[in-house]
Amino acid sequence: MIDVNDLRKGVTFVLDGNLFKVLDYHHHKPGRGNATIKVKTINLRSGTNLEMTFTSGDRVEDVRLDYHNVQFLYTDGEFYHFMDLETYEQPALNKDVLGDATDYLKEGLEVKLTFYDGKPLDIELPTSVDLEVTKADVAVRGDTATGVNKKVITETGLQVSVPAFVVAGDTIRVDTRNGAYLTRV
Repeated sequence: MIDVNDLRKGVTFVLDGNLFKVLDYHHHKPGRGNATIKVKTINLRSGTNLEMTFTSGDRVEDVRLDYHNVQFLYTDGEFYHFMDLETYEQPALNKDVLGDATDYLKEGLEVKLTFYDGKPLDIELPTSVDLEVTKADVAVRGDTATGVNKKVITETGLQVSVPAFVVAGDTIRVDTRNGAYLTRV
C-alpha cells in the first residue's frame, strides 16, 4: 500500500480491482483541514480517463509491473502488434489503450512495453522519434524574416508545427512528450 501523497505522474496503482496510471497530479492544501490530492488517471484495462480526489492519509494498492523491450511491427487498424526482442513473442495492444502514442509509432521503433500479470498494458515511448514529412505547404517568399511556422503531416499522420524551410521528404525529430518539432535530421 502506498500513501496518495506519493502519487505522481506515471505511477500505477490498483483501486477497487481496477488498474490505473496517473496522467496528472495536483496537491491542494487549504489553510485549515486536510490536504486534497486530485489525480487524472487512465484505466489501463479499458482505456477510459477518470479524475479522482483523495484526502491526505488515504492509501492505494501499489503494483509491481514488468517491462520488456519490444519493437513495433505493424497495425491492423484495431490492434498494434509488437515483438519482444528477447522471446520473440508478439503481444498486441488496442489502439484505445495506446491513445496519442499511436501518432509516434512507425515500423521498427523500439519501445518499452509494460506488463501486469503477464498481460501487456501500456508502452513507454522514447523522448523523441524521427518521422518523415509526407505533406507540407509551400513556404511563401518573405516569410522567413519573421520566423513563421507552418503545419506539416508526417508518415504516421501526426500534424506538427515546423519552421518554413521544412519540405515534404525531409525527416524531422519530434518530442513525444508534447508533439513539438525539435530539429530537421
